[in-house]
Amino acid sequence: IKRERKYFMPIETIEYKGDVYLSLQATGNAARWCRQFALEICKGAGLDVGCMKPEWALPHALPIDISFNDPWEAMNLPNPPHGFAEKWDFIHSSHCLEHTPNYVEVLEYWKTKIKDGGVIFLYLPHYAQKYWRVSANRKHIHSFTPKIIRNVLKELGYKNVHVTKGFDLNHSFCAIAEK
Repeated sequence: IKRERKYFMPIETIEYKGDVYLSLQATGNAARWCRQFALEICKGAGLDVGCMKPEWALPHALPIDISFNDPWEAMNLPNPPHGFAEKWDFIHSSHCLEHTPNYVEVLEYWKTKIKDGGVIFLYLPHYAQKYWRVSANRKHIHSFTPKIIRNVLKELGYKNVHVTKGFDLNHSFCAIAEK
C-alpha cells in the first residue's frame, strides 16, 4: 500500500557563512522557545525586560522595552505598583542582555529590583550561533556562553544559579538564579 502525504511542510532554514540554522531564529519573539519553562519559574509579580512587543511578554509580567516605553533603559526599571511589595518577584529577559552596554552593571542593578528570594530568568543567544556573535550582528555588543553567565551571576552574589548546558534549537540557553 502506497500512502501519500497530504501535508508536506519543509523545515525552513537560513544559511550564514556556511552553517545552516532553523529560520525560526530570524523571526523575533525568541522568548516563545523558553516560555513554558519560564512560566514554571517566574511566579508572582514581575517584569519582562526587552520583550520588544507587549504581546511577546511573559503573560503575567509587566512588559518593558525601548520600542514602547519612552524613555526606557535597562538601568531604569519601575517599582511595583502601590499596594504590592516594594520589589519584584522576578525579572524575565529574553535576547536583551547582549544589547546592553554594560551587562554586568545591568545584572547588578536588576538584583536591586528583585526581592530576597526573587528570581532572575535569562534566555540568551549562544556564542555557537555565528550570526549572533558580535563580529556578525552589530546590534549585539556581547556574546555569551552558559559558563560566562554562570560565573557572572555567582560573582554578583546571585544564589542557586542554574544554567542549561549547550543550547536549544534556537541556539539559545537559559540561566536562572535567586537573589
